[in-house]
Amino acid sequence: MSFSEQLRKENDDLFEAIFHHPFVQGVGKGDISKEALAHYVKADFEYLNAFMQIYGIALAKSQNREDIAYFFDQIKFVLHDEIHPHRNFCEHIGVKYENLQGHPLPPTADHYIKHMMYHAQMGSPGEILAALLPCPWTYWEIGQTLMKEFEPSIEHPFYDWISFYVGEEIEHTTNELRTRLDQFAANSSPEEKEKMKDAFRKSCQLELKFWEMAYTLEEWPFAVKELS
Repeated sequence: MSFSEQLRKENDDLFEAIFHHPFVQGVGKGDISKEALAHYVKADFEYLNAFMQIYGIALAKSQNREDIAYFFDQIKFVLHDEIHPHRNFCEHIGVKYENLQGHPLPPTADHYIKHMMYHAQMGSPGEILAALLPCPWTYWEIGQTLMKEFEPSIEHPFYDWISFYVGEEIEHTTNELRTRLDQFAANSSPEEKEKMKDAFRKSCQLELKFWEMAYTLEEWPFAVKELS
């Protein structure tokens, strides 16, 4: 069993909880509140900005051109392609994508970004990969799960969202990150592997919390805007 296969097995409880979360199930059913969709897009736009920055840190730590090219391509993919699922949600709720950009991060999204930034700045390349991997991996399996469970037609309100995440690009991103993580783990000490396991599980936990954040319209308690 490869290191990434072991990670998937050890975190199956979180993957299953994500698949059955009411927000994810609501996407499959085509029935989710407009407020929750908007809250998700606001936070995910900023999250993906941070994701690209972390890819940039990984690029800066790369020791060869192959790795530099890989992380450069991943930045381009997030920047130019991963806006399409956001636009699907925006079209459904009748809000311009630009109007959902630049908003303050809710607590969970703020925590998630800082968790990844910590491993990017303080950890090994393996920790960076382990912290990043749950995002594409859980989304790819969400796409597969929803496609199998609900068999959405092109008329489904979130067909574009579901079909994007079951697509080849997300599969490729997941498998490439897994391969790189497995290669790094093969030459890592037991202590380093434990750090990678911890980074991976916390990212899985925060993926689940991210869906809950969007579904419950999570905000900071006693936010400034509420006091004004």
